[in-house]
Amino acid sequence: MRIALGLEYDGRAFSGWQSQTGRLTVQDALERAIGVIAGEATRVHVAGRTDAGVHAAMQVVHFDTEIQRPLSAWVRGVNTHLPDNVAVHWAVEALGDFHARFSAFGRCYRYLLLNRPVRPALQAGRVGWHHAPLDVDRMNAAARQLLGTHDFSCFRAAECQAKSPIKEMREAIVRRAGELVVFDFAASAFLHHMVRNMVGALVHIGKGAAEPDWIVELLRERDRRRAAPTFAPDGLYLAGIDYPDGLGLPDRGRLRADPLQGMSL
Repeated sequence: MRIALGLEYDGRAFSGWQSQTGRLTVQDALERAIGVIAGEATRVHVAGRTDAGVHAAMQVVHFDTEIQRPLSAWVRGVNTHLPDNVAVHWAVEALGDFHARFSAFGRCYRYLLLNRPVRPALQAGRVGWHHAPLDVDRMNAAARQLLGTHDFSCFRAAECQAKSPIKEMREAIVRRAGELVVFDFAASAFLHHMVRNMVGALVHIGKGAAEPDWIVELLRERDRRRAAPTFAPDGLYLAGIDYPDGLGLPDRGRLRADPLQGMSL
């Protein structure tokens, strides 16, 4: 039996998703909690790994078990044994050959950037921050240049292990919500640090240091050294995973959450 879970977490206390010796990770916390309910060691498989300090409004995992439990036990029971900064939202018995990672055809990220002269205190670690005024219209015009299928090597971390830098960007929008600048990205998949590097480039444009067409140059040159510095992980949220129909997942498998819910100022 294959169980799929949808969960959220605050990434500030964790060294990312993936289990690491001597480090506290989301995977370790979740596997321990599931193991208590299952009564046996359980390995989970995730839709997309997140880095240290990165949050998730909707992450999806699956695990296999022969242990019979009501689905509510995989939610309320597991949550009882999770730290306060991780919570399972739903559990279903997945259908067909569902795999949390390999069945997904898209992922969505949101970056929340506080744009005001004074750094955040109440929202520290949950939003990025830039002190100088930003021109959101210029940033949104630049973001549109990211749409389509491109080689995203200019936004790829040196340690990225992806087999190919070519990805399809399906959504790239920048808008203002009060003091927040909100970046929304949806793509077939993302490279390591890709979103944080794109945000860095768009902020560079928003503060007037480059023109919107600079994005076209970066994509053409495929040189990470030409782009802006990597932005902080604080405001980055995995906002949802897209799956095909027929896999037994909530909302017909369209698992994109509302990333502003519970995350706005």
